[in-house]
Amino acid sequence: MAPLASAALLLAASAVVSAHFTLDYPPTIGFNDDKESIGPCGSFTPDFSKDNVTDFHVGGDNVAINLLHPQGTWLYRATLDQTATGNNWTQLHPETLQTGLGKFCQPAIAVPESWAGKKGVLGIVVDAPDGLLYQCASVNFVAGAATQNQSTCTNSSGVTASFVTDANLAPLAAGNDSAGDASASGTGSSGSTPTTTGTGSTGSSTKNAAPGRVGGSLPLGSVAGVVLAAMFGSAFMML
Repeated sequence: MAPLASAALLLAASAVVSAHFTLDYPPTIGFNDDKESIGPCGSFTPDFSKDNVTDFHVGGDNVAINLLHPQGTWLYRATLDQTATGNNWTQLHPETLQTGLGKFCQPAIAVPESWAGKKGVLGIVVDAPDGLLYQCASVNFVAGAATQNQSTCTNSSGVTASFVTDANLAPLAAGNDSAGDASASGTGSSGSTPTTTGTGSTGSSTKNAAPGRVGGSLPLGSVAGVVLAAMFGSAFMML
């Protein structure tokens, strides 16, 4: 029983420690879990000759993400700089606190109408318990608004969201990547207005948020406990 229990502990610890987030739609330009803290695109550089470039409607389009932390605050931004190396990002949506592990989709993230017909980079940043994490997508900005893609734009059961303010995301929201701190952690503590400065908290619920009450944060240790309990139970049943 001891070896099996030890294996369960190791697997559970590994699952919790390595958990970050994925950008599911539009398709990411690349994902490396160990380097997701390297901005602006999680250690990857956009390459429009090789990336899976998709159309993104300026009037609003789906952005689907999967958070593998119990809580995180999202920043949605974009740039017409196809290298994503400058400090000319535009914030697209109020900072949004997700509470609960799993899939979260915003069905109508809009960009300036004048961007239609141009190429650019969509950037997603989350302020998670282990710091700022980054993902990017290379896109063609097109006119009009997209409909919600029922196959990709879904919310996991129990996931809720609200507008917040987050001091760690404020420099990035202002387009200043050089001031961002990938080692910063947490999602703030107080505030209620969806602006780009201050410290984060639960505020007014987003119009695109998953239904339900916005709860408080769930410590990472609680998730580890749930995983461990499940795996120990499975290990015991196998004996």
